[in-house]
Amino acid sequence: MNIKDIVNRDIVNLTNCESEPIHIPGSIQPHGFLLGIKKGDSRIGFCSANSADYIGIGPEKVLGKDIADIFPREQAHRFASYANVETIDSAKPFVFDLNGTSFNTTVHQSGDNVILELEPFPDGTLHLPNLYTQTRNFVSIMENSSGLLDLCQEIADETRNITGYDRVMIYRFDEQYNGEVIAESRRDDLVSFANQKYPHTDIPAQARELYIRNPLRMIADINYAPVPLLTIDDSADKGNHSLDLSLSILRSVSPMHIEYLKNMGVGATLTISLLQNQKLWGLIACHHYAPKILPHYTRLSALLQGHFLTSQIAVREVAEEYNIGEEVDKALVNALATLHETENFMDASHQPPSLLKLANATGAAIYHEGLLYTNGLVPSDAELLDLFAFLSNAYPNQTFETDNLSEVYPAAKNMSKYAAGVIYHSMVSGENDGILWLRQEKIETINWAGNPDKAVLQNEDGVRLSPRKSFELWMEIVKDKSAPWRKSEINAASSFSYALQKHINFRVIRAQEDRNSSLNEELRLANRELSNLNWISTHDLKEPLRKIQIFASKVLDREDPDLSVQVKDSVERMRFAAEKMQMLIEDILAYSKAGTMEKVFKPTDLNDVLRNVLSELQDTIDEKDATVRAETLPSLEIIPFQVHQLFINLISNALKFVKPDERPAINITASIVEATDISPEKAAVGRYHAISFQDNGIGFEAEYESRIFDIFQRLHPAHKYPGTGIGLAICKKIMENHKGFIVARSVFGEGSVFTIYFPIA
Repeated sequence: MNIKDIVNRDIVNLTNCESEPIHIPGSIQPHGFLLGIKKGDSRIGFCSANSADYIGIGPEKVLGKDIADIFPREQAHRFASYANVETIDSAKPFVFDLNGTSFNTTVHQSGDNVILELEPFPDGTLHLPNLYTQTRNFVSIMENSSGLLDLCQEIADETRNITGYDRVMIYRFDEQYNGEVIAESRRDDLVSFANQKYPHTDIPAQARELYIRNPLRMIADINYAPVPLLTIDDSADKGNHSLDLSLSILRSVSPMHIEYLKNMGVGATLTISLLQNQKLWGLIACHHYAPKILPHYTRLSALLQGHFLTSQIAVREVAEEYNIGEEVDKALVNALATLHETENFMDASHQPPSLLKLANATGAAIYHEGLLYTNGLVPSDAELLDLFAFLSNAYPNQTFETDNLSEVYPAAKNMSKYAAGVIYHSMVSGENDGILWLRQEKIETINWAGNPDKAVLQNEDGVRLSPRKSFELWMEIVKDKSAPWRKSEINAASSFSYALQKHINFRVIRAQEDRNSSLNEELRLANRELSNLNWISTHDLKEPLRKIQIFASKVLDREDPDLSVQVKDSVERMRFAAEKMQMLIEDILAYSKAGTMEKVFKPTDLNDVLRNVLSELQDTIDEKDATVRAETLPSLEIIPFQVHQLFINLISNALKFVKPDERPAINITASIVEATDISPEKAAVGRYHAISFQDNGIGFEAEYESRIFDIFQRLHPAHKYPGTGIGLAICKKIMENHKGFIVARSVFGEGSVFTIYFPIA
């Protein structure tokens, strides 16, 4: 039988620590040994090279054997039942006994394999933790700690008491995964790492991913020699024999991390993940300055401390946010009250302290209709105007917040004293209009554990990367940044901005209403004057015209021989002009009535309306020897007398504008059409009753199809086709009163089609 190891040798030639395959090292730490079997099988397919050190049987005699061939058969049967459950409880490890030694066996599934990690009890006995005492201590800590940092310090102290490590630290990660030591419990002779920061490169992305999958990792001895994992070399099997050890407690550690810990002078470590919302919030990092093997149940006790802390992180952060949010909400209520109570907030009340307090800002500025209103500590007016112009262009009709304005607006470096961070809300009232909350620069000194720019260095041969060797305190001064904006502050600023926009809109609407009221009064007076003119037209103008017509008729009827032909012709012209003026006055009155008379709609059968119209025009129809054919028309809600006038005008035009020596023929049709089938500029959505009046008259050019409905628009000479040019304008007005419209289509010399459209409710 040929045996081969599955050690991942690419690790030692690594040139990019971000791509290090740390989950498949192919080796383990030597404080235990590892076996691997197929899921549902008991034949051993993987074995660590150190099995003989613990059970006196080397890998060559273990690989390919059944579990029952290595351990007592009764234990093997119990293990088969233990491992074949759907979910293996790692908190309750299986115990194998062989040659007087008990092995604590943690079991987990890795792909198609079941991994067994066997560790002898350190002192040969099993010590279970006192969970009651541990939980009682935590409850006491939780009740007595005033904030999250106090709680973390208490957890660090308690974890050190449980585990016995020389140093226990609690890290918290920022958004870039730089870690900061926010709590520390240590041996008195050790230098403190409290408040020091560690760059994100110290824990690369794939390592952070493993911390999420496996919340606990132990290194028992930094100077350990990795133990290879072995398997049977079956040349017929070309598959990948690597084992994913992400969930393994014995997993061998990255050489780069080992080198990193050696540079720190550490001898052994235990790391516990602190998770929030499936993201890595921080770590409990335990350091010992000599080798240290922590028994399984003690590790679980330490892990429980991590769970205790994790359960409180969100609660404490929310509580802290709530306390700040309460103050912010009070300021917001006061600012909104000032806004609602002030007629012109910008001019009179733009400097209340509450406007700053609602976002915990050091300054605020509003730009509205070309004017700048400031509050608190702000840059110069010129700098603010440039900033508003930039933000309006970069974030039109948007909101924006940052604690590092100079990143997006380099000119901000010159005004970081006043505006290192901003919350911006655009306003639609005018060009560049908006509101800004400003926050001063917060110059911060960061204590790095070594220079973060030298977190990973090339080693002497220039091939493989090495972690930094210096952990001496390295201070970095951060400028041009403000304290970050909290969610409650951002929300309060948003609420006030929305209320301010409503306030501005209300003032604009009220000013417009005042202007409209003034215009309405002017229109009322103008309408009164027009009514007076209508009265004058109806009575004062028509009466003299009737007298002119009567006197002219009398003069012509007498046929006085003393009157010359020229005088008679002049009198005839005078009478004709008076008749034309009277017709024009009556048409103007009809047009005016179409727009001003009360609109009373009644259900009406259009067939009845058409019969009345044809009866009224019967003499003209007979005189012209015209034919009128009509389909059955619908019944509609209409203004009866106006639709009567509409039909009169359309049929009269068809009888009037006829070709010489040709009998008029008028066809009236009715249908229902969709709005999409009509010209989009005319019709809204929905359906319409379409009634068409088609004639065989003289027609007109297509260019007049819309202009023909303009008042006083005439296309033909008055002496040949008499009229005032108002009839079709009246038709258009009547259709507007019915929420419809009229359309004309014509071919010059062939006839016209006038279609009226009534909307279907």
